[in-house]
Amino acid sequence: MSFSSMSKQQVLDAGEGAGEEVMELIPGLPEEVAEKCLLHLPFLYHRLFRTVSSTWNRFLTDAPAKPPHLAPASAAAASAAAAVSVSFSLPFLFAFAFDPTSRRLQCQALDPFSRRWLLLPPVPGGAAAAGSFAVVGLPRRGEIYVIGGVEEGGDNKAVRSVAVYSAARNGWEEAAPMRTPRGYMAAGEVGGRVVVAGEDGEAEVFDPEAGRWLPAAPRRGAAVARYDAAAAGGRLYVTEGWAWPFERAPRGAVYDAAADSWREMARGMREGWTGSCAVAGGRMYIVAEYGEWRLKRYDEAADEWRMVEGGGVPPEVRRPHVVAGEVGEVAGGRRRIYVVGAGLDVAVGTVSAVARAATAAAAGGVEEEVVEWEVVKGPAEFAGLAPCNAQVLYA
Repeated sequence: MSFSSMSKQQVLDAGEGAGEEVMELIPGLPEEVAEKCLLHLPFLYHRLFRTVSSTWNRFLTDAPAKPPHLAPASAAAASAAAAVSVSFSLPFLFAFAFDPTSRRLQCQALDPFSRRWLLLPPVPGGAAAAGSFAVVGLPRRGEIYVIGGVEEGGDNKAVRSVAVYSAARNGWEEAAPMRTPRGYMAAGEVGGRVVVAGEDGEAEVFDPEAGRWLPAAPRRGAAVARYDAAAAGGRLYVTEGWAWPFERAPRGAVYDAAADSWREMARGMREGWTGSCAVAGGRMYIVAEYGEWRLKRYDEAADEWRMVEGGGVPPEVRRPHVVAGEVGEVAGGRRRIYVVGAGLDVAVGTVSAVARAATAAAAGGVEEEVVEWEVVKGPAEFAGLAPCNAQVLYA
């Protein structure tokens, strides 16, 4: 049943006596076509578009809040929920960057159709030292959380503050603060919740439905300094990465949300994790920090990172790099990865299966992949911006 038909039924059931007139979304167009047209309206202007009519207001207000936001009960339900959720909105790339002049944090959103950047409202506070705070996106909720950090200045004071951006409202508001002040922490979305973990092993979880933080199982053992982190398959992966003079293999840890427990990261994963990780279509990819910035995918069964065919990140997208991936698959079972570089130049990587005979057999049953890159140049006024984080939201 379409959204518009449900709205009409609700009006007929609840408003017969009130005499409310039932209106089509776009007169003369089938409802399904009209819905698709409205889904392509830029989310920044939804507040204005809601004033067109009561029907537009109901559609733009209620469509993003349908049940797919909630955690599905099974893997099959999760897949179906992801497909439905994505159909209600479009993937926007959100990039956080520091302005070299003001030293203030700002956030821009890249429109997937016009390929133009949209400046978002300023991040509350925004005075934490670069790299000291965590940014976590909840793609299907259309929300981004900016968490904690260390205040710039001589005392390096960690903070508990949390700010949340809502694409539906195009605005920021304060969320419940963490239980413990934290900076330079690992964080990610696991099962629809935000998990943060400090270098000392202490961790906590934010439930966006309840709006509160809860303690999580602490990680035991030696400290793991955050080099990179990623969330996939109900787990948060944290690695400290390789460090000069490379005399010791890096440590890594994995938090399992369902079991509320930690374990050591598999050897092949932590030793091969040599770049920034993005999760796209349920698979983990890293953009190598060295050499030609090639793309690699993690093969859990073999515990190894496999090279993705195709070239590395185009050289015109200069470091520093931050990466993000789309939650769902795109047309034809492909996956999409974004690499944001200096000046907010973006390399858009589309990953697909290699189409040649006996590929899987030759690779021992593992699907080989190839990436194709497209570069979206940032505007000239972004030349000095240095990206520090990127997220993909469905808005």
